[in-house]
Amino acid sequence: MDYIIVDADKHSKKKAFNQEKFSSAFEAATGKKSEPGKLPLRDIVFSDKQGSFAFTYDGFNWICNLKNYEITKGEKVTDRRRPGGWDWGFRDELTRDSVESPDKKWKAFIKNYNVFIRSGDDKKEYQLSFDGALGEYYSSLIKWSPDSKKLVAYRVKPAEKHMIYYIESSPEDQLQPKHFSYEYQKPGDAVPQKYPQLFDIDSKKHIKVDDSNIPNQYSVNDIKWSRSSRYFTYEYNKRGHQVYNVVKIDASSGGSDVIINETSPTFFDYSGKKYRFDAEETNEVIWTSERDGWNHLYLYDSGKGKVKNQITEGEWVVRDVVYVDEKNRQIVFQASGKEGGDPYFIYYYRINFDGTGLIRLTEGEGNHEANFSPDRKYFVDTWSTVNTPPVSVLRKCEDGSQIMVIEKAEISGLIETGIRLPEVFVAKGRDGVTDIWGIIIRPTDFDPAKKYPVIEDIYAGPHSSFVPKGFRGSATAMHQLAELGFIVVKIDGMGTSNRSKAFHDICWKNIKDAGFEDRILWMKAAAKKYPYMDLEKVGVYGTSAGGQNAAGAVLFHPEFYKAAVASCGCHDNRMDKMWWNEQWMGWPVGEEYAQSSNVDNAWRLKGKLLLINGEMDNNVDPTSTMQVVNALIKANKEFEYVFIPGAKHTSGGVYGE
Repeated sequence: MDYIIVDADKHSKKKAFNQEKFSSAFEAATGKKSEPGKLPLRDIVFSDKQGSFAFTYDGFNWICNLKNYEITKGEKVTDRRRPGGWDWGFRDELTRDSVESPDKKWKAFIKNYNVFIRSGDDKKEYQLSFDGALGEYYSSLIKWSPDSKKLVAYRVKPAEKHMIYYIESSPEDQLQPKHFSYEYQKPGDAVPQKYPQLFDIDSKKHIKVDDSNIPNQYSVNDIKWSRSSRYFTYEYNKRGHQVYNVVKIDASSGGSDVIINETSPTFFDYSGKKYRFDAEETNEVIWTSERDGWNHLYLYDSGKGKVKNQITEGEWVVRDVVYVDEKNRQIVFQASGKEGGDPYFIYYYRINFDGTGLIRLTEGEGNHEANFSPDRKYFVDTWSTVNTPPVSVLRKCEDGSQIMVIEKAEISGLIETGIRLPEVFVAKGRDGVTDIWGIIIRPTDFDPAKKYPVIEDIYAGPHSSFVPKGFRGSATAMHQLAELGFIVVKIDGMGTSNRSKAFHDICWKNIKDAGFEDRILWMKAAAKKYPYMDLEKVGVYGTSAGGQNAAGAVLFHPEFYKAAVASCGCHDNRMDKMWWNEQWMGWPVGEEYAQSSNVDNAWRLKGKLLLINGEMDNNVDPTSTMQVVNALIKANKEFEYVFIPGAKHTSGGVYGE
């Protein structure tokens, strides 16, 4: 792999550095060998004059001086996640760490469950709140107004913590086992209730904030002060995720107004689709909503709390907003489904606040990834498909016109290995109308005269879509499996995201559905076209939510799926993390949780099932798999189980795979 520097003004390019010289310097600095073209570098950032560049390697920051190729080691890369790589957002809200005011004159902190401020001049302390106690305390998540005259802090009514417990049977640093515990909320658990409180610094007064419109919270968060300091806003997610509001609080009176009210009879996808941009100068908010059946942008009047206009519309979806140009009242965003063809391909667009002037900025059929210059004059557009190698071009942000081709990936060496690139296949879903998209992968020694067992790589988590759309690194593990003599497929069935709201809503209170009706129809259509696909021998494998899906395949659809490998599955949605499961399965916890449970339905098992889980999985509670094991034993079912001591959220690592 080469590293290229492009001069956008001169329409020229050059190699960023000499890889041979760098490799020698890298070995001298790290003691590790590296091969030119295969450098293990991440997060590369060049200095303005390109005399040096920073990168990360082995958990540390490094700098390479390009004058003499001297490499120096910097600080350790900070990672605020929990050990094992997962952070579910828990925070010590009673920490006494102070929060400094913008004018540097005050520091706010929590003491004895209440809010205090300390003067930067005489260090004198002043108590602002007096109603804090162990049973209803003030949080150290404090937000100062820009003018430093007011602050907001949450008064928190805590809920009982849900802890999950681990025994590490075989720690590397001692003989005896270790015990660990984590806070981990599960569906149906009580959640803390947070009430924003306002304080005036000059008068030291507590201004009561109207909290009548935030009952039964799942969350109250994202406090944002206006630049004028006249008001602040927060976002309220009602338990069940069917009501999501943006609330505005007057900083003088504490009065509240709901400026955005989002409702859904199923769920508002706050974790995957919510976007908000406050255009304060014009009292407007840009907001995403699926209220018309597709994920689109809306312009709100934040003073009146009403929609001024729908910005984007049509049977396609906004995937993300790249940036907002307030001055020119324009939005650059990603979308898919507008251009025909594969409805998951991402393209980039620009549109005016009023919904006029929509233009596409990226040409070339495929999945696009754009990287914009800081001044937003240019961007690098790289696109590909699963069977077309990447092309990178330089474009103008103004109109998307192409300035120059930067690179075209060369894959002749890959083709010489005999690899068969994935085939995109489309078939109708359960309604006979909706297109279901997937890919088919064949072994290098493929012979159409033979019959091949079919294996599905499944992941039906409702939070996204999962069939690869780009070339780079797509479906590597699937190719490896195909080499063992299988046809391997991957499919996005109904209930996954990035299509219409109706397509997504299939998962609502029915996560066991997992799009299986669509998947089976898709494979039958593929086998009709390609008779060498042996649908009498269909297997499935998956990890995490895919582990739940894989086991569910042989429990709920044993007439089609004959074997499954399920790794670290969230086999019962009552046992898994609250935020993910209540988002799709709803609240309060009802009978639908049991109906979707692989534990409660373990008695249905037909065919072959291999369960895998890691002893120290702190993403999905490992006892979820153990409860399936218990239920299968009680039902006198034959199955296999691989338990990996010390492993976290995994498919089993080298041993399991």
